[in-house]
Amino acid sequence: MSNRRAMLTMTALHRTIVRLTGGRLGWSIGEMRVIELETVGRRSGERRRAMLTVPVEEGDRLVVIASRGGDDAMPAWYLNLQAEPRVGVAEQGGSARPYRARTADPQERERLWPRAVAAYRGYAAYQRRTERLIPVVILEPESPAAPA
Repeated sequence: MSNRRAMLTMTALHRTIVRLTGGRLGWSIGEMRVIELETVGRRSGERRRAMLTVPVEEGDRLVVIASRGGDDAMPAWYLNLQAEPRVGVAEQGGSARPYRARTADPQERERLWPRAVAAYRGYAAYQRRTERLIPVVILEPESPAAPA
């Protein structure tokens, strides 16, 4: 069962809170920080943005969960980064920095999933709601280009 409408409403509400408070609110949920992930639309080629929580951080690597609230469909942002793994990550209204996104391999997922669930128990409930294996996504900063 799709909860697309609910997810779109929550995202719009989140963006409204950020905008109305001038960015003072909305950049953390509980202990998790919030990022704005910029992807390139796999069909449109246009820039797309999604507000996501970061339940796990490992140094400069960020881990996000492609849960879509336990929906059977994958989030559009996840499908977009599969087609184009070069993404942008913005925090607290700052400019997006270049990152490379990848789906955690099975061993990484086995290690990271319990940490994500410890940060937000809702992920476990989301996984129970759907038959798909919810992807764990690792965002790694792209290193600056070497001088020519």
